[in-house]
Amino acid sequence: MMNNKKNKFYEIVNSIKPVDGIYKKRAKEHLDSLTKPEGSLGFLEEIATSLAAIYKKTQHLEIGKKAVFVFACDHGVVAEGVSRFPSEVTRQMVFNFLNGGAGINVLARHAGADVFVVDIGVNYEFDNIGGLINKKVFYATKNITKEQAMSKEETLSCLYCGIDLANQYANKGYTLFATGDMGIGNTTPSAAITALLTKTSVFDSTGRGTGIDDKAFCKKVALIIDAIELNKPVVDDPFDVLMKVGGGEIAAIAGLCIGGAINGIPVLVDGFISSAGALVAWALNPAIKDYLLFSHKSNETGHKAILECIGVRPILDLGLRLGEGTGAALAMPIIDAAIKVYNDMATFEGAGVSKSET
Repeated sequence: MMNNKKNKFYEIVNSIKPVDGIYKKRAKEHLDSLTKPEGSLGFLEEIATSLAAIYKKTQHLEIGKKAVFVFACDHGVVAEGVSRFPSEVTRQMVFNFLNGGAGINVLARHAGADVFVVDIGVNYEFDNIGGLINKKVFYATKNITKEQAMSKEETLSCLYCGIDLANQYANKGYTLFATGDMGIGNTTPSAAITALLTKTSVFDSTGRGTGIDDKAFCKKVALIIDAIELNKPVVDDPFDVLMKVGGGEIAAIAGLCIGGAINGIPVLVDGFISSAGALVAWALNPAIKDYLLFSHKSNETGHKAILECIGVRPILDLGLRLGEGTGAALAMPIIDAAIKVYNDMATFEGAGVSKSET
């Protein structure tokens, strides 16, 4: 039964094809016809052509409803002292999200996006509290310094959570998804995934997370090395890496990236933790890259390695490291601007402006 479920998952992932380049070509031709030197709006033009290819549209691009999914999960590795904050903060922040008081709530309101909080593995029973999407698979991923993070069944359940939400909210008319996370200790599994899948050293993949000092940082690096040594993930098998040293919210984010690609909906990836999930999705099928936009470059050390490995350029670089989807929400107005330029700017012919002679 479990093998059938895993085989079905791989069928879904492998069904994803790269975007059709003809849409990018036609979108570029349209942009080049606008009253500006070719390429003078830089990355805005690349964003617009990417959206045209994803939506399979070259006239009147439009983003309707935007959804930010904040996946929340606890991590057993917190017991090893990898964070300045206790695990209880995960559930406390879930309540903060639901009350509209967190950074992502403020920035999503500014961007005109809806925030959906998903309990994938918080060590707390919320009793079907209003506004929370209950997708609980477990009450925390295991302590990766003692055992593997998740079972095969748990890993698949978390991945399918993201895919199912993408399917569900595509049917509700959402046309842009953004990733967010909440999980004390989750930079540790993210660094482990990054080191393995980008083939970067653990030291270069590991950051300060919640702001740990030098002593705690050195301990964190050593713990990740120990976790990799103990669990022996197969480097060329992203599913195995995710299962052995990953996390529930990272898996769900990978699933959302897969689900976005299936539905032809762009996924705006947040920072380091979200990018670790996107890295897993990309490693499973590199065609998924065509459906992803990376919102910003995080201040977390390993994020640079992920961006370079996938070969993508982030929209913003503001030194952020909060997570929650905050970087994604900040990038949304830039995406809106790219679409405005594409739709509303006059053409040379329409404005009666002479084109370049060379």
